[in-house]
This record gives sequence, structure tokens and C-alpha cells, in this order.
Amino acid sequence: MKKQLKKEYNKATLELSNGVKMEGRLIGANATVSGEMVFTTGMLAYSEAMTDPSYLGQILVFSFSLIGNYGIPSFKEGDFFIPQGYESESIKTQGIIVSDNFDECFHYEQGKTLNDWMIDNGVPGIAGIDTRYLVQMIRDTKKPLFGRIVPQNKTAVYDDKKFEFLKNFKKKDYVDPSKYNLLPSVSTKKPLLLGKGKIKIALLDFGVKRNIIRILLDIGCQVELLPWDTDLTKVKADGWVLSNGPGDPQNTGDSIKRVKELLKGNTPILGICLGHQILALAAGAKTQKLIRGHRGFNQPVFELATRKAFMTTQNHSFEVNKKTLPKDWEVWFENANDFTIEGIKHKKKPFMSTQFHPEASGGPNDTAWIIKDFAKLVKESK
Repeated sequence: MKKQLKKEYNKATLELSNGVKMEGRLIGANATVSGEMVFTTGMLAYSEAMTDPSYLGQILVFSFSLIGNYGIPSFKEGDFFIPQGYESESIKTQGIIVSDNFDECFHYEQGKTLNDWMIDNGVPGIAGIDTRYLVQMIRDTKKPLFGRIVPQNKTAVYDDKKFEFLKNFKKKDYVDPSKYNLLPSVSTKKPLLLGKGKIKIALLDFGVKRNIIRILLDIGCQVELLPWDTDLTKVKADGWVLSNGPGDPQNTGDSIKRVKELLKGNTPILGICLGHQILALAAGAKTQKLIRGHRGFNQPVFELATRKAFMTTQNHSFEVNKKTLPKDWEVWFENANDFTIEGIKHKKKPFMSTQFHPEASGGPNDTAWIIKDFAKLVKESK
């Protein structure tokens, strides 16, 4: 019987801004990165989370015990219509932290392993860390917690040029994504017209998840994907969608000013996540940092008018301040845990937004009806 050789792993350290250091084994790329520490509670959909532009500038901790067991689906490079399993064409997290990862995978859709995919994308991670303790630390801190993944291999690369917002980053600092305008790093560079539906939706790309586009196309819309800094007065559309995205809504260039121009008209508008926050700011409300951000697939919300409850997918660090909501707007949804705003509606005009992700992917599809009802509203308005 052949003696089985023990596989050797490189070590890596997670250095936190509160002074705590945690050691584990390096997975993915041999690179040093920094970012805001956040977590997700999902048991699966790790590739969807890692490619979600909302996680840009963040180190993502998976609270579930094993990640990578069904691999990563493959897709053709440069193909816009990427398969389910991706919310953008590449990994957007700075890095990941897991309790354990699976080096192999057995699944009929498997294209490559999690580890190989991370190496290809230049993204590092650490396995073998007590993620239960780490999640509690992230939740219990009353200010944002930042981290740095540091491989002990002396040949590790310091990755500070992967995204546009990091070009002036200093190595001694921790990356705080809220200090940067992240939209140029995730938005489309040029307009793109998709589908041949009877109603045209202009989708302002703040870091859009592809499932928003998939749903709009599936329900018969034509979608014009627009760069975040588009002059909106020159765009003709039957309805507007302001997409999700990363960072502080008040640090988004002149996006708020541009959306204010849309509010002067009567064309239907749907904001999602960051789009919800920018819409609220354009309406005259204020946003603020949450003590505990909302993460994961199991955030309960309820609709005020019907008192119906829904489970939702969320990833955000900021909220719309309820006390600052203008009198011509009303709260549409609230969070069932802390009663923060989860959606708003204009009382007379067809403007609305949700803080959660109605397109899910991953997560529950409880609120998929919101996008469908919006498309119906656009058709009726037309």
C-alpha cells in the first residue's frame, strides 16, 4: 500500500484593525490585500457573492463551514451573457475568509475549483480560521472593522492596482472602501443595448448584478445599460432602473445631482440597494452608516401597507435616515430586525426603491415580483 503524502500549505495571517491577528492557510493567489471586513450567512452561492460588485473593497467572511464543494461554472471569456453563478465577469471581493475550503469538486456544471479560480483572478483568501468568532467580532464592533490578508511566503505580491480606486492607496493603510468613489471600477465603460422588448428600460450601472438584467430581459424588456456618469437628460427610455453597487452613496461623484433631474419628470424609476440610497438622497433625504450592516440571504423585511413579510438578500453598510424622508415620500418596506428603511415610494409619482435585492441570486426569490410589477407599471405608463 502506497504511503499517502501530506499536502503542504502556505500560511497566511489575517491582521485586523483592532489589533487582533488570526493565522490560517493561504488559498487562492499569493497576494497581500486589504479591505473592510464583512460576512455572509449563505450556505451556497459563493461564486455569486464573490462576483457581486457590491462587495468591492471588502474582505468577505463565509459563516458556513465549507465553501467550494461544487466548484465554479465555466464561461467563455468576453461573453456578456455569463451563466448563472456569476453576477459580474470577475471576482470583486478583495479576498475571502473561510472555515474550510474544498480543493476538489464533483458537479456536472463544475468548470474549475474555487482555489484555481481565485488564483486566475489574483484574489487571496485564508482557510482554517474560526469564522464563528470572527463573525461575532465583526457584529460586536461599534465601528467598521478592516483587515489585511498577509501571506507568510516572502514572494507574495502586494496587489494595489487591481481596481481603479486603489491606484493611490498606501500600503501601510487599511482599505476603507467608503472613502472612495468606487463606481468607475465597476460600471460599464460604454452604453450597451440588450434585448428587443416592447418597453425600453434605461439601467444606470452603479455595479449592476447580472441577474437584474436577466430578469428584465426574461420579462420582455429592452435594456440599455449605461455608464454611471451618463448625461441622463440625453437618454430616452420608458423606465429607469438605478442599480446596486458598492461604497458610500454620498461618495458617488455627481450621481445624486443627475438623478435629481429624473425626479423632475414622471418616467417610472426603480432603485435597488445603492440605487435606492442615491434616489433617497436625490429626493432630499439623508443617509448614514449602520452600526451593523445587513448581510446575507436571510434578512426579514415587511411591507408596511399589507404587513406581509419577506426574506431577502442584502449587503449594505448604509441606511436612509427615516426622520429625513421628505413628506411627499413614504416608507414602503421596513427591516423586521431593526426597523430601518428597506424601501420607499413617492406618494404621487411612479418612483420607488428597495434597499434589499429583489433579483436575489443567491438567496430567496420572495420579492422577485417587485421587478415584474415595475415592468408592468412602465408598460401601463407608456
